[in-house]
Amino acid sequence: MGKPTDLVQGTLDVLILKTIALQPMHGWGIAQRIRQLSNDVLQVNQGALYPALHRLEQQGWIEAEWGESDNHRRAKYYSLSKDGARHLREQKAKWERLSVAIDLVLEGSSDHALV
Repeated sequence: MGKPTDLVQGTLDVLILKTIALQPMHGWGIAQRIRQLSNDVLQVNQGALYPALHRLEQQGWIEAEWGESDNHRRAKYYSLSKDGARHLREQKAKWERLSVAIDLVLEGSSDHALV
């Protein structure tokens, strides 16, 4: 399957926002949760994850707070801000429209012979 860099531009940001929507998580936990929810198809490496987290924090869509992880190590926990929740709703709606449109093209293209 494709690499995380093969994702549609901005998809990683939406996946992160959705992942932390229910509860604050640290970076490694976010990557693991995305991997689990995607049945091991999406594997986000640190080289993509942490720049995305910093970008989302700078945009005000997530907030970060230092805490202690399950293994008693210091970790930065990320949570969704109010602006982040709004942005997630908007991006989810856009993704749904895009997904439907792509499905229409893919399903429709099999019905017509290519010239």
